[in-house]
Amino acid sequence: MTPLSFSITLVLMLLTINAFGLLYSLIVIYTPWFTRYKIQPKPYPKDIFFKRMPLYGLNFTILLTFAGLGGYAIHPYISHEMPPVALLAIQVLIAFVFDDVFFYFYHRWLHVNKTMLGKVHFIHHRANPPFPLEYLYNHPLEWMLGMIGAVFGCVVAGLIFPLSTFTIICFGAIRNLHEIHIHSDLNLPLISKIPLISKTKHHDDHHSMLDGNYASTFVWWDKLFKTELKNDSKN
Repeated sequence: MTPLSFSITLVLMLLTINAFGLLYSLIVIYTPWFTRYKIQPKPYPKDIFFKRMPLYGLNFTILLTFAGLGGYAIHPYISHEMPPVALLAIQVLIAFVFDDVFFYFYHRWLHVNKTMLGKVHFIHHRANPPFPLEYLYNHPLEWMLGMIGAVFGCVVAGLIFPLSTFTIICFGAIRNLHEIHIHSDLNLPLISKIPLISKTKHHDDHHSMLDGNYASTFVWWDKLFKTELKNDSKN
């Protein structure tokens, strides 16, 4: 895989997943198909999706630029061979754990620091109830700083075992799908049974209460640091 082909692969992966997120959002907002799985009974404001599209587009462009240029830049320093499946899974898990460590403390800081909360992070909290593509609805500064976690996770995973292009692609794809999922405001029966990862309600409660439940992927950070919301359930 050449630097250009790796860069293009990352961009195409993100385009595909977010095209799914776009379609998923339109279905959730404009059809009754998933109504019975909604967590919050609140209706979506009229035309909210299209009013927010400019910010979605800006942040998605930043994401594609970061992925494309970043993939091209790191290509000479990573492995291009497919690692054993077990090693691939371990690396992806390590990347997720350290990404989530960063996100927990970064997200908590966005709430504790009143300047950041009032001028930056409040934008994301307009997403209440959220829908799948709302993970893109952030102040661009918050969005770019949040990318540090993904880089941090991959760096740590690469320090333990040689990092491969396949690890980065798998981690990026699952991470994007997870963000789309936790912003869906849906308690889907099969997905809610997946062990280890946080449920949609964990992040949904954060949006509705503007406090607590700061972790994204693993709820144990909120349990460990006593920031888990009391009305957060196992569903």
